[in-house]
Amino acid sequence: MPHLSRLTPLAMALVLLGGAQYSMAAGEPAPPPAPAVSGKAPLPLDELRTFAEVLDRIKSAYVEPVDDKTLLENAIKGMLSNLDPHSAYLEPEDFQELQESTSGEFGGLGIEVGAEDGFVKVVSPIDDTPASKAGIQPGDLIVKIDGQPTKGISLMEAVDKMRGKAGSSIVLTLVRDGGQPFDVKLTRAVIKVKSVKSQLLDNTYGYLRITQFQVNTGEEVGKALAKLRKENGNKKLSGLVLDLRNNPGGVLQAAVEVSDHFLRKGLIVYTKGRIANSELRFSADPADASEGVPLVVLINGGSASAAEIVAGALQDHKRGVLMGTDSFGKGSVQTVLPLNNDRALKLTTALYYTPNGRSIQAQGIVPDIEVTRAKVTREQDGENFKEADLAGHLGNGNGGADRPSADKVQSKQPRPQDDDYQLSQALNLLKGLNVTREN
Repeated sequence: MPHLSRLTPLAMALVLLGGAQYSMAAGEPAPPPAPAVSGKAPLPLDELRTFAEVLDRIKSAYVEPVDDKTLLENAIKGMLSNLDPHSAYLEPEDFQELQESTSGEFGGLGIEVGAEDGFVKVVSPIDDTPASKAGIQPGDLIVKIDGQPTKGISLMEAVDKMRGKAGSSIVLTLVRDGGQPFDVKLTRAVIKVKSVKSQLLDNTYGYLRITQFQVNTGEEVGKALAKLRKENGNKKLSGLVLDLRNNPGGVLQAAVEVSDHFLRKGLIVYTKGRIANSELRFSADPADASEGVPLVVLINGGSASAAEIVAGALQDHKRGVLMGTDSFGKGSVQTVLPLNNDRALKLTTALYYTPNGRSIQAQGIVPDIEVTRAKVTREQDGENFKEADLAGHLGNGNGGADRPSADKVQSKQPRPQDDDYQLSQALNLLKGLNVTREN
């Protein structure tokens, strides 16, 4: 497990969220940040007088009466909206959703979204949700929600429109790769996200997919690695594919724990911010649940935040080969600060850095081997004959059995790599590495 001797309550509240939050991850409540060591700047009295004057003018002259609570909450939202896309003022419903999402169960469509040029952009659909089943892809722009344009509305407003009772329908109008708009009808559901999935590929090779970083993801990865070893006859795997594609991120601590399962020493990640408590360092311990097996890590444009922490740490330590396409590029840390009346402030308080000091913010992780998505098609071999099919052929001089074309073994069960080009390339790389390794 990571060294947590210096872990403060604030550290436990740090979360890394892919894009903005339609399905958000959260940390534990944190105390307000300590004041800076230097003296506080004096209050901007002129600006505060202007604010009070604007408030008074609206109350007295606006065409319809507006109560003080509405005006002040709108002012707070405006204050946060102009900082960065990930800072927000959370009303009780939003705060409750944020807390529930880390348990892996919440209501909605199963989309992580962000903002781009005034539109709502899909960061990643979550596996086994209405969004992923409908074929929504990272990078899709949501231009309308039930026929209403999203241009100009806030991200939180768009999120509220996409929420609804499980079983109710919604129509999203999407634009993909600059093409023509098209509609997708979805049925809202209670989203139960299983963050870790695993299975054996080609007998001795393991496949481990992390869909989201929840509070228990580190523990689940440890169990999955033990399960893969057991399925492999209690023998060490020949190789492992760690799939972080379309993983929008989540809890920082989970990313540290997952990285630690593959590393025996060294720095995993560190954060830097303006307040003292936001500067943290996490290091690996000597235990290695993965047993040092050859590793390929799959990433793409939907891999964000906590997923980038894991990918960056493994890449810097040369623990595995990164394959796929550039990641999302979200390298900021949010702290959840509870306020009065069941509200909270989600504030960007730090940037995180990989062990080699790389900031991924707005740049992303570049894979070691670029492999883009591709559609896999297969051609039939036809009626090709081999030497062993010919009548009167000579037998094998070493006594080996004949291998005629009719004896080709056809796979009866579909395999994940059959229709996933990036995964098949990762598996081929692992096999190639094993060919050249010393026994």
